[in-house]
Amino acid sequence: MNRWLHRRVRSAYERLLAREISGAPTHVAVIQDGNRRYAKRRGDDAPDGHRAGAETTERVLEWCQDVGVEELTLYAFSTENFDRPPEEREALFDLLCEKLREFADADRVHDNEVCIRGIGDIDRLPERVRDAVNYAESRTREYDRFVLNIALAYGGRNELLCAARSVSRDVADGELEPEAVDVETIERRLYDRPVRDVDLIIRTGGDERTSNFLPWHANGNEAAVFFCTPYWPEFSKTDFLRAVRTYEHREQSWRRTRARRAIALLGAVSEPELADARSVVSRFRDSLPRGERPDEDALESNRTTETR
Repeated sequence: MNRWLHRRVRSAYERLLAREISGAPTHVAVIQDGNRRYAKRRGDDAPDGHRAGAETTERVLEWCQDVGVEELTLYAFSTENFDRPPEEREALFDLLCEKLREFADADRVHDNEVCIRGIGDIDRLPERVRDAVNYAESRTREYDRFVLNIALAYGGRNELLCAARSVSRDVADGELEPEAVDVETIERRLYDRPVRDVDLIIRTGGDERTSNFLPWHANGNEAAVFFCTPYWPEFSKTDFLRAVRTYEHREQSWRRTRARRAIALLGAVSEPELADARSVVSRFRDSLPRGERPDEDALESNRTTETR
């Protein structure tokens, strides 16, 4: 009875959260933490936890597509994971091979035109994992409706370091002028194909840190972050929808802040500039729900204060 009631309450809460969500982040990145702790709590071995986590990964892919997310990046194997015991590491490599090939052949992947890509220092991985990555990429290369990035042998600092070294070599060889180095120059050297800026990072397992994950695309974009306590195999659709709601609330707050700043700035401009500036504020205000729009009277108040 209690289990039935729990399912009913959870289902009702999911429906409530779904109604509250009006827009989804374009790119979600997930740190899938807690597989080993989940297995230990159940008296299982670490590979059992990783396998349970792989099932959650499949569900999250579906949830992302349901709400309109266009790109999902999963932190599957970090550079620090090379320090794990050999038997655990090899079991994880076997699971990665199995799931990459399974995903690449799945009807739902092809029906939804999911492009699978490996990002990170792939060359550090065993040959069988590299072959599985190549297989998944080649099978889905032409798709562009949804992008699934699998971060393997990945470390954010190492990623930026490699890009900086590449730029330095080209400058030293005279193939690139220092003044020509811009954002696009760095981004072209991070991955073979472009990765969207990250809008939302989700981390499971209770730790509140982003662990060197996608620093260029997440920190540079001031991504929203959602930390939650469930281990990755326990991560539910309710948790996912709460994460999306966190992103929405942050975006609404940021839009309000920008609108207020724009109104304050108008107080310092001269009359000839005022008409153009008003149009900027109007665009900010129109993007907000009616009840959240800052009062335009604040503009005149600010200007009066400035001119006294």
